[in-house]
Amino acid sequence: MGSLKEKINEIEREEIINALKECEWVMARAARKLGITERMIGYKIKKYAIMREVERGKTIGFDSGRW
Repeated sequence: MGSLKEKINEIEREEIINALKECEWVMARAARKLGITERMIGYKIKKYAIMREVERGKTIGFDSGRW
């Protein structure tokens, strides 16, 4: 069983992923939906190593340019 901090981080990560999916991976829209800045969502995407699946087996990461 993980610590409270780990559980909070997992919930935050899932909320960010859900917002990004709902906003078609447009960071600015997802940030507005979550009530945070674009800079903050960028930081959290990097922190949680969130990546978007594009094709089977391939992903685009935060530093890959366009989502």
